[in-house]
Amino acid sequence: MVKMLMVLILSNNLHLQKYFMHYDLIVIGGGAAGFFGAIACAEHSEARVLILEKSSQLLQKVKISGGGRCNVTHSCFDPKELSKNYPRGEKSLIGPFNRFQAADTVEWFESRGVELKTEADGRMFPTSDNSLTIIDTLMQAAENAEVEIRTSEGVEEITPKGNHYVINTDLGNTLTASNVLLATGGTRLAAGARLASSIGHTLEEPVPSLFTFKITDTRIRELSGLSVANTEIKIPGSKLSSSGPLLITHWGMSGPGILKISAWGARELAEQDYNFQIEVNWVPKIDPLEVINDQRNQAGKRQVATYSPFPDIPKRLWQSFLKASSIPEKTLWSQLAKPQITKLIYQLSQSKFHVDGKSLYKDEFVTCGGVPLKEINLKTMESKLQSGIYFAGEIMNVDGITGGFNFQNAWTTGFHAGMDVAYNCVETEF
Repeated sequence: MVKMLMVLILSNNLHLQKYFMHYDLIVIGGGAAGFFGAIACAEHSEARVLILEKSSQLLQKVKISGGGRCNVTHSCFDPKELSKNYPRGEKSLIGPFNRFQAADTVEWFESRGVELKTEADGRMFPTSDNSLTIIDTLMQAAENAEVEIRTSEGVEEITPKGNHYVINTDLGNTLTASNVLLATGGTRLAAGARLASSIGHTLEEPVPSLFTFKITDTRIRELSGLSVANTEIKIPGSKLSSSGPLLITHWGMSGPGILKISAWGARELAEQDYNFQIEVNWVPKIDPLEVINDQRNQAGKRQVATYSPFPDIPKRLWQSFLKASSIPEKTLWSQLAKPQITKLIYQLSQSKFHVDGKSLYKDEFVTCGGVPLKEINLKTMESKLQSGIYFAGEIMNVDGITGGFNFQNAWTTGFHAGMDVAYNCVETEF
């Protein structure tokens, strides 16, 4: 009611317009973290809240996430276990997750009529399988809470002035705010990095996380689109390893198993200029020699190339392994020689591939780096260096593996930032 009255006064008293350019909270960035912070603040106080988004589109990552279905969060409801999915921020996020975690995200959306479903791998999506369901819910919540939104308006400068901040935009507008929430996304984007550093924060160098591997290898050259449900991946000479589905693409390898190891190794692989070797076990928890011996005993007169004896290995991939093991196409199981079997077992359980580059995972890129967590009060997401400056989402040095974890970081940190501003506004009112 108070906010509606302010808008009414503004429209009827043009000479007061300059005064009403002041906001309790200006959110810079119209993504998941920014929206959640703005909504939390506006719903729990009479604060005047504005979202500034420099592009013409809001919630773009929400729109494209999960192939357009939006992987909202992950069905991991223990804060400590949840935090283990963040290569940067693992221990630091336990506290924030204890106060707002995946279960709270589910409740938030379901209380607004959005039913979520859990898939076999733990990822959670709206039952509509449409990211517009999530976007519409966030937009409606912002509208109901009277959050003001401006698109195609970026921030050029943030300047502390007394007990507030002066915000200059690229449209030539000057605004003031008691509090500012920086939710600009990964600091590979110059704008977010520049604003954070301009108010005194240092930055961990940004490098890509969640990327696919560029591999040129005859064994997979013609196999684009094939996937193997269970694999184990290692990077020899390092402690990096992961497990999960692997997808062969026209440029190399992708899938959750690859994306996870790219996240954990983001800095190490960048230092190697994305030129390294991986070792893939295509049949983990299976003894390939035992399977091969069973086939020799039970199907000795059948040709080895006619079918794959490993349920998860597609026939064309199996035939590629046979070729790499110097096993002719018409060889019978009973004719396999010991050296051929040794080579085949190597291809199945220890095959090595040379990586000579990376490719970002569609448009769902994530950045490792940003504002160091030691410079942020993780109870409130407020800067330890500048009172009234808050951070949420990927601008912080936090990034998760694939599976809904990066959105959960956005919901959690945005919520805490918005709630702290709301709490301070309520205190000020009384």
